[in-house]
Amino acid sequence: MGEEETLAQHRSSSFAAPLILLLVLAFQFVSKWLDQLKKRGARSDKEIQLRREIKQLLKEASSFSQPSTFAQAAKLKRLATAKEKELANYQESQSKEIHMSYDLYVKVLRILKVVIYFVLICWFWRAPVAAISQQLVQPFGKFLSWWTGGQSKNNVMA
Repeated sequence: MGEEETLAQHRSSSFAAPLILLLVLAFQFVSKWLDQLKKRGARSDKEIQLRREIKQLLKEASSFSQPSTFAQAAKLKRLATAKEKELANYQESQSKEIHMSYDLYVKVLRILKVVIYFVLICWFWRAPVAAISQQLVQPFGKFLSWWTGGQSKNNVMA
């Protein structure tokens, strides 16, 4: 019975380090992904339509090059300027909405990180998670193995 218990404990500790690494990497990946989505934002159909209209109005305004058509060109430029203001207002409102929703996701992710890390700390409190060669951590070996029980076969248990 004693051998089976030590074998089960050895298996769980051998999977501990990769499990912790994968969890930390997953949290980092999701965090970076959310930051990129927040920065990039999404272009809506209304925004694309407004940009297309502004481009078309400016193109038409530039086609009027005669002095007799100056008034029409000025009118089109004013319309384009009004559309640009409308686009800026729309982008600002969309930006606020996107930031609020992503901020919620970031807060939830942060809380989840704290809870998961706390559970991992409690779970592996006295159990060594990794064995590191004593030569690699020469001056800090005792500090790293302080809570885990020391050294084993020239390895520092961390």
